[in-house]
Amino acid sequence: MGIPHNRSQQTSSPQTAALKPSHGNELERGLSARAALGLNIIDMVGVGPFVTLPLIVIVMGGPQAMLGWIAGALLSLCDGLIWSELGTTYPEAGGSYAYLKHLYGAHGLGRALSFLYAWQLLFSAPLSIASGCLGFAQYMSYFFPRSGEKLLSLSLLHVPVVFSGQTAMAMGLCALAVAVLYRRVRSIDRLMKLLGAAVVLALLAIIVTGLTHFQRRLAFDFPAGAFHLGHAFFAGLGAGMLISAYDYWGYYNVCFLGAEVEHPRKTIPRAVLGSIAIVGTLYLLMNISVLGVVPWRELTGSVTGEARRYTMAVLMQRVYGASLGPSAGHLAAMGIVVLIALAAAASVLALLLGYSRIPYAAAKDGNFPAIFGKVHPRHHIPHVSLLVLAAITVLCCLFRLQEVITTLVVMRILFQFLLQGVAVLLPRHRNARHKHSFRMPLYPLPVLLALTGFLFILVSRPAFLREMMIAGVVLVGGVVLYVVRHLRGAQASEYTY
Repeated sequence: MGIPHNRSQQTSSPQTAALKPSHGNELERGLSARAALGLNIIDMVGVGPFVTLPLIVIVMGGPQAMLGWIAGALLSLCDGLIWSELGTTYPEAGGSYAYLKHLYGAHGLGRALSFLYAWQLLFSAPLSIASGCLGFAQYMSYFFPRSGEKLLSLSLLHVPVVFSGQTAMAMGLCALAVAVLYRRVRSIDRLMKLLGAAVVLALLAIIVTGLTHFQRRLAFDFPAGAFHLGHAFFAGLGAGMLISAYDYWGYYNVCFLGAEVEHPRKTIPRAVLGSIAIVGTLYLLMNISVLGVVPWRELTGSVTGEARRYTMAVLMQRVYGASLGPSAGHLAAMGIVVLIALAAAASVLALLLGYSRIPYAAAKDGNFPAIFGKVHPRHHIPHVSLLVLAAITVLCCLFRLQEVITTLVVMRILFQFLLQGVAVLLPRHRNARHKHSFRMPLYPLPVLLALTGFLFILVSRPAFLREMMIAGVVLVGGVVLYVVRHLRGAQASEYTY
């Protein structure tokens, strides 16, 4: 059901409306440029590269996995230009929700697509947040070796459901994140700066350790036929890009907070493109430095092997244990585990902070249940949206990390990235580009490259049809709900008339 607008609201531009000072029952602008950059970085890094590095080596079959990181960075850069252009045009709460609405028409197709985006977010956002919680629990099990033992295991619609000590830790982290975020955004601003520094410190510690003990023969020990451009190579590259895309995602998180960012037309592009450049460089250096110490064949070993489960801890223990003794090696391993756990916790905070603004934006627009639009009277945060997403995240922690990542990436590409990319090519956007504060260079080439990359990831999936069926179920459910709400709204309007 829509919310009636008066004439002044209809004629004001989205830019003007978004930049008005916040007061009363509204969000407030308090996120600085440095905090926005830190927010994006901790969202991008989180626990992703620390737990997925062995996975990308496995699917690509060797140290040529670095191609996956490079391709993922280029894809993120092209897509980041799209986000920067849209983010400076519509600096509103909700990010993609606002973009789809404005680009496809606020009272037609755009309203339906923006509803479907907010609807699927109730599934994809908790999956994204749960992946950080599960990664946190996986690394924390270094201190609690028996926490991975299954207390309950069953299959729900052919999807494994597991409860263990790690599951409990993941759920506990989600609850802690909610408690931390239940405050004004200005206090979160300071926290994000500190956590962003901790995340970068964790990456730098791994890179410096690896590069100072680098062995070229290990890092570039390519197997026979590693670069043979056959089916196996492209299938591996597609799987590797799926993983690296997951690891890079988060460069757009500041766009969801467009209504709370100071000077959005300058802050958003700097945060988006700056975080991609910084994190992309760090990821590539990390990949090379780790493989220069820990042989790639060791990373592809048993699932229960320490090198595969705690790659970074094994790196630190091996390096410092050999030079300073076993005790020093164990201490260094524990130190990096703590830093990685902190990075994972930071990513959960960033994800919950950003995604909770999307159902809020949809509700304020009258395109989602009104309860999601409630703002806390003292903290000025969308607390109902925050609590609902956290509750669904707790349930998603019952699934395995690899299934969570795969389902998340496929749904996000279908319901968000492809829709935005196509919309940027439409006449509605092309005709308005001259009004933008930020204009991507070489338009529309970056858009076409981004669309090609996302489609390649989808079609190269071996379980492409099964994953499309899952997305189809979510889509059909959303369409049914939208039609029901539309019909109810029409009946209410007729009755009022």
